[in-house]
Amino acid sequence: MERRDYDEMHAANGEVRPHFGPIAQWLAETPASRVAEKRREADLLFHRVGITFAVYGDEAGAERLIPFDTIPRIMPKAEWDALERGLKQRVDALNRFLHDIYHDQAILKAGVIPPEQVLKNPGFQKEMVGIELPNHVYSSIAGIDLVRHSDGKYYVLEDNLRTPSGVSYMIENRKMMMRLFPELFERQTVLPVEHYPALLLETLRSAAPPRVRDPVVAVLTPGQYNSAYFEHAFLAQQMGVELVEGADLIVKDNVVYMRTTAGRQRLDVIYRRIDDAYLDPLAFRKDSMLGVPGLFAAYRAGNVSLANAVGTGVADDKSTYPFVPEMIRFYLKEEPILANVPTWQCKKPKDLAQVLERLPELVVKEVQGSGGYGMLVGPAATAAELAAFRKLLKANPENYIAQPTLSLSTCPTFVKRGVAPRHVDLRPYVLSGREVKLVPGGLTRVALKEGSLVVNSSQGGGTKDTWVVE
Repeated sequence: MERRDYDEMHAANGEVRPHFGPIAQWLAETPASRVAEKRREADLLFHRVGITFAVYGDEAGAERLIPFDTIPRIMPKAEWDALERGLKQRVDALNRFLHDIYHDQAILKAGVIPPEQVLKNPGFQKEMVGIELPNHVYSSIAGIDLVRHSDGKYYVLEDNLRTPSGVSYMIENRKMMMRLFPELFERQTVLPVEHYPALLLETLRSAAPPRVRDPVVAVLTPGQYNSAYFEHAFLAQQMGVELVEGADLIVKDNVVYMRTTAGRQRLDVIYRRIDDAYLDPLAFRKDSMLGVPGLFAAYRAGNVSLANAVGTGVADDKSTYPFVPEMIRFYLKEEPILANVPTWQCKKPKDLAQVLERLPELVVKEVQGSGGYGMLVGPAATAAELAAFRKLLKANPENYIAQPTLSLSTCPTFVKRGVAPRHVDLRPYVLSGREVKLVPGGLTRVALKEGSLVVNSSQGGGTKDTWVVE
């Protein structure tokens, strides 16, 4: 029997789902020429605001617009409420796991996770052992990637706990839709996302060292050549805090100061968008020009907070992902609300044999990979690509995991020939401070090529506004 993709807008009998009703009616009565005109207006406005994404290795020009689709992805509130419970549960367990592995290591002693999975993981930072963090939170900002399979259920595809990006597009997409199509917001109640920067600032301030009354926060960026630099500048501006580079900061007597026109100002919380390895040349990579000498010593001394914490990478490594359901059971004594995708760990000889046998039907990913780079989508791969990946897997199996090719759900999307279904995923952003909070929805990414399952902006994907409706 042929497997059908889950259609977000239409039920199996072809009828429009109730929550998509107002949009379906609008599509039916709006001339295609008006929509095309509005799309051109959106592109112009995005260019004017400077919303770009740098694509490394792109000879045609490093900066490009992420394509924006003007048909929103719509979700009923009851559906979102169930997702929200699952996301809060998952991120709570992941933060408990991170606190545990840098303290008592109870989950390792209990045999739930093999010790080598953690202690030999490139993301495990032994320098973090014993450091107490405010609220025991390691990943203040998490981006959890969800996909909807042909069975209609949501599955977690991966956890982004280090420096998840994309939230600026979620906010700007909403602003753009309200500007271009105000009449759509009169047809149904769409829950807001515009308060995300305020929630983010509240979350960052809650991460300040305990004795600090009125914390000073800054966003630390690697600089304008980073692929997500627009987002770093956008979030700093929206929160009303300084955007700084490593050269703007100085550490004296284990205290971090920011150079300003009025002199030095003490800094209490750094929302860092720089990877662990580049944060401090005295503690990590000695050749890093991006970080701040002495920053880690100030952090260890409890004089400054970093969000996200150093050492969170061990929890969003794709080889740790299969253990998250067990973390939920171990720490929370609950069954996982959101399911994982079945995963083969290629470092296990038995799993590797199965992966090599079924390679043309699987998706293979690097355990430390991101952005859609270094992965193989078996069903879309050529014979040469499959052969090359077989060599990689045999040479370095511990560097890869494999998963079945899920049939991502589809949403109506404007393409050259009109409106057509395209595959989507969803990245909600989970903020963990004194409590765990989300704005309703998240960033919907859409694969613009017909039949493609790769939604990453670095691989030519676009984005949509995500509406949670009453």
